[in-house]
Amino acid sequence: MKTKLILLPTAFLLVIVSCHKEIISEKGGIDLISNVYFDASKGLDQMKSFHLSKINYSQNHMIELVPDNSFPELIKQMYYIKDSLYFKLDPSENNIIFPEVSQKQKPLSIWNKKEGAVFSKDWIRNYRNRRNLSDTVLFNKKYKRFEINSPWNYTRFYVYPTDTILPYSLYKHVENDYHGRLERIDSYNKKSDIFVTLQLIPRKNWDDKAKELFEFNHFVKNRKSN
Repeated sequence: MKTKLILLPTAFLLVIVSCHKEIISEKGGIDLISNVYFDASKGLDQMKSFHLSKINYSQNHMIELVPDNSFPELIKQMYYIKDSLYFKLDPSENNIIFPEVSQKQKPLSIWNKKEGAVFSKDWIRNYRNRRNLSDTVLFNKKYKRFEINSPWNYTRFYVYPTDTILPYSLYKHVENDYHGRLERIDSYNKKSDIFVTLQLIPRKNWDDKAKELFEFNHFVKNRKSN
């Protein structure tokens, strides 16, 4: 399953803030979780959950941890992401210095990234044919909603109104139009009878592994400046 996120260049974020007085979140994390329900028309008993990605960020630096689908407590891949580039990291290493990684490794484009969070510039298919729905409350949060119905698929989108901008987005064009953060997508494939939920869950704290890397790089940077 491919998950489409859009990474926003820092310069573009600054333009948005200057025009709309929005707030950039400088540190935190996000969990990207998907639940897949098979034979959905018969009930929601046949379900499999996927922790697709654990993204951690500190200003314009991002550490992505990709859990193993079979053993979610294990990290299968780890990436260092800055702007529109990413670098592969060894999950077993602790003393990783970001500038050295950038110098020693050949940078890879996030638009070609295939594992974990997949970044894309694409718009939602049939977005112009969407229909707005009434607001709703999920998990004690009020959401704006819209739906797209086609002969092969039915999808419902949930946007949380907020002025806080994160350095990534599920479909930025939606967030611009609805002045909020797209945090949930529910999709039903009418032909395969599969129902999929995708949740983007922001959080304030870093994962332990990312915390070690961010704090170590902060220490190295301060030591060099003294």
